[in-house]
Amino acid sequence: MRLIQTIRNIFKIEDLRARLLYTLGIILLYRLGKYITLPGIDPSQLENLRSQTSSGIMGLLDMFSGGAFSQASIFALGIMPYISASIVVQLLGIVFPYFQKLQKEGESGRRKINQYTRYLTVGILILQAPTYLINITNRLPASAFIANEFFFKFSSVVILTAGTIFVMWLGEKITDKGIGNGISLIIMIGIVARLPANFFFEWGTRMNGAGGPIALIVEIIFWFIVILGTILLVQGTRRVPVQYARRIVGNKQYGGVRQYIPLKVNAAGVMPIIFAQAIMMLPALIAGYSNSSSGFVIAFSNIYGFWYNLVTGILIIAFTYFYTAITINPVQMAEDMKKNGGFIPGIKPGRKTVEFFDMIMSRITFPGSICLALIAILPSIAVKAQITPQFAQFYGGTSLLILVGVVLDTLQQIESHLLMRHYDGLMKSGRVKGRSGAVTSI
Repeated sequence: MRLIQTIRNIFKIEDLRARLLYTLGIILLYRLGKYITLPGIDPSQLENLRSQTSSGIMGLLDMFSGGAFSQASIFALGIMPYISASIVVQLLGIVFPYFQKLQKEGESGRRKINQYTRYLTVGILILQAPTYLINITNRLPASAFIANEFFFKFSSVVILTAGTIFVMWLGEKITDKGIGNGISLIIMIGIVARLPANFFFEWGTRMNGAGGPIALIVEIIFWFIVILGTILLVQGTRRVPVQYARRIVGNKQYGGVRQYIPLKVNAAGVMPIIFAQAIMMLPALIAGYSNSSSGFVIAFSNIYGFWYNLVTGILIIAFTYFYTAITINPVQMAEDMKKNGGFIPGIKPGRKTVEFFDMIMSRITFPGSICLALIAILPSIAVKAQITPQFAQFYGGTSLLILVGVVLDTLQQIESHLLMRHYDGLMKSGRVKGRSGAVTSI
């Protein structure tokens, strides 16, 4: 079989084999850390915390941490503070010329940006760790804590901060010596870790009479259709029409070949969903930590409610245009085309070419933003269709986009190693397209 032969080829390449085993070892170490509870907490009394994180916003936080959030683990805060810091640093690159300069300095600039991101991550952790401790203090009985209150809180803030920094270091090691983007893989592993248990919970629910096996089969078929649609969104590009994209040098068509300019349907990737959910999490976190009964807070803390999903969808569409505008520069594209001696027939070089690219990007970004918004609210639709909230999380949202994007990106890197050693790729026809072709790396 082709699959077996491909696996054999993978393990024939010494460098690829070493990278895969190294990655698996780091992932195993990360997963083991989930079961190490914070010192001073009785692990047998975490039932209330697990109930709180079974669904809703807390469920999302627990999913991204691979279950460590509900386990009161040393890795409870996961890698999300680093992701938040990375987003803030990217936005600073738009506002402050100093960060714009660093982004253009190549490797040295990247190292400085990474250093600033780490510092900001520590700052976020110092603020977020006490908030997490307040939550578990409110949720767990007093008998669950077996240490002095001040010492417990102080030591836990230090441990939670160190835990996230350690997870961040593990991700960087995967990127350097393993296969794939380490930070993205760690997030994906946390998501995948909960998939089997949630699937079997859904299985048991259906087998016990809630719709029966037919309903389960329909759910699985629809789930695969959603996954296929997400793959198309991740890989999708659109080429400027032939009559506009032909590249001409002098009075002759360049090489007699028509050239195309590939433009991404989803140039913003998963970032708009992350931005929108970060904003929408605030009311829910306030409600969860303070037990607020405000109507506004209650309405926007229900992640399956109408108002929450309506506002989330609008924010995603807005952030898609915003993020596309800062990542795709029509002025730079027009300048590069002019430097290479090309132009668009019927469109004057310069400002008119910039306006043309801007028009094309606006037109193809709109359907991409609508698709992102639909994927983000699909879990709520799935819940309305009587699918359990635990399994519904895998029908869309950030989790599905990250899952699909990271898998494609990792497979693309494995395929590159195979093709470089003159082995067959992972597919009979074509090549695997990762996030480098469609989705911004996390």
